[in-house]
Amino acid sequence: MRIALAQISSSADPAANLELVREEVAAAAAAGARLLVLPEATMCRFGVPLAPVAQPADGPWASALTEIADAAGLTVVAGGFTPGSRGRVRNTLFARGGGIHADYDKVHLYDAFGFAESDTVEPGAEPVLLDVDGVGVGLTTCYDLRFPGLFTHLAGSGARIVVVSASWGAGPGKVEQWRLLARARALDSTSFVVACGQALATEDHGGAPTGVGHSLVVSPDGELLAELGEEPGRLVVDLDPALADDVRAVLPVLLNRRF
Repeated sequence: MRIALAQISSSADPAANLELVREEVAAAAAAGARLLVLPEATMCRFGVPLAPVAQPADGPWASALTEIADAAGLTVVAGGFTPGSRGRVRNTLFARGGGIHADYDKVHLYDAFGFAESDTVEPGAEPVLLDVDGVGVGLTTCYDLRFPGLFTHLAGSGARIVVVSASWGAGPGKVEQWRLLARARALDSTSFVVACGQALATEDHGGAPTGVGHSLVVSPDGELLAELGEEPGRLVVDLDPALADDVRAVLPVLLNRRF
């Protein structure tokens, strides 16, 4: 399976960000990708009020994403915001195109490093597993990367690839943690981890987590296969889902786990 990652730096303007998406979908399609992964908060960066930005999953922004993905003939995963309850929003990954229409609401909220995502975001409750060309692809968002249980659950449910869309918060040691956690989650779940983040922000937006770059791909045995730097950029990788089966045959952690 050929997978593209688009490490963008989204703005506070959803319309402008949709044009970025359009460009990245065209590039991914031209490269022959079957799945394109964009970051968390592709629709609108963090650091601005999110309630006025949020739209339903069948609203104009997500509907335009669907049209773009369907026209290109591939599956696109991109982060946005949908309305929640009591004035909060949901941090939603839209998966559109290639016969797929699914949404994942971020389960683990980023109440860490002095930031309280739960002040404005309502947590989701259910894992989401896609079938992309017959391959199980799990969806996760940013802070989810710190929770092995979600990755092993997705792998146990049939995922051989787990996507991470992120807007990783900057700070001392955070890039090293991002790499370490991605490799650990690949080993925990014996799955490919395809982690796409926002590029490094050039301005401080009130301490909001707006990205550090370093989108990367890790194999089921923990090998780092590809990684970008801080700047906006693209990765295109060819993954053999059967490798997950091979690794699970010799490292059956999913079968051996007891809790």
